[in-house]
Amino acid sequence: MSKSAIITGIYGQDGAYLAKLLLEKNYKVYGFIARRSTPVDWRLKELDINDKIEFIEGDLTDLSSLIRAVEIAQPDEFYNLGAQSFVGTSWKQPILTAQSTGLGVLNCLESIRIVKPDTKFYQASTSEMFGLIQEPIQSEKTPFHPRSPYGVSKMFGHWMTINYRESFDIFGCCGILFNHESPLRGIEFVTRKVTDAVARIKLGCQNDLHLGNIDAKRDWGFAGDYVEAMWMMLQQDKADDYVVATGRTTTVRDMCKIAFDYVDLNYEDYVVIDPKFYRPAEVDLLLGNPEKAKNILGWEAKTSLEDLIKMMVDADLRRVNNELKLK
Repeated sequence: MSKSAIITGIYGQDGAYLAKLLLEKNYKVYGFIARRSTPVDWRLKELDINDKIEFIEGDLTDLSSLIRAVEIAQPDEFYNLGAQSFVGTSWKQPILTAQSTGLGVLNCLESIRIVKPDTKFYQASTSEMFGLIQEPIQSEKTPFHPRSPYGVSKMFGHWMTINYRESFDIFGCCGILFNHESPLRGIEFVTRKVTDAVARIKLGCQNDLHLGNIDAKRDWGFAGDYVEAMWMMLQQDKADDYVVATGRTTTVRDMCKIAFDYVDLNYEDYVVIDPKFYRPAEVDLLLGNPEKAKNILGWEAKTSLEDLIKMMVDADLRRVNNELKLK
């Protein structure tokens, strides 16, 4: 008998890749979605899985809709990937971020506790919780010091998952994922902003690229690899928390160089430092230690940053080419 799973945030990058993975494993997949006049399902369509998913309307801030979703799906697994997920926006909309990214986790956990407490729960935690880093390489034991309303909200959800695990015996796992990107990444995130600009500059429809702190360092991996770690966590006999990362850090500057070099351009000719893109409190360095995930789950990143950026540039070149053909 096949398993069933609910995915919140299924319209996002991770949700789309995770849905594809679960469908390949013969799961019945339910997407928990907010009602919108215009669906944002382009990622699911790009992966050719939109018609293979059953959608349930609701909202992470509405406990009753989550209870209803769990009653309908009777899920074996519940993956909470839904959130206000852009760090920059969290300073402009801190209350919304706290409600969806923080309290939304509590609502998911309560819906499971009330309706189907044997459901295995995955919470999408984040390396942004480390913020002002307390150790040069961050592991599951590194103290948190979040530097944005987003990071603080994620930390609430992280500890609430642990609390429900310890208090109510809910099988809850937190994946502390470091930055992970793909051709399905939103344009507001720096990697996709860079690869989209590279495509447009190469094809003659953009002149430059405005960025903030290009010396910030990040541990970037491929989202398609990272969703496998999410699934692996819920296949274990014991619930636990894991850092998911590559163990390699790269500056935004070097990431730009990789992208521009791929299309035979010099990034220094096009990148413009713009103070408006600086954050009120910057996270300068994130570098994850994925040893626990490797030793216990048998997971490790497969895709190099170079291959990832080339994949994203190729996808954006195709998209921009198609846009130009339609004009």
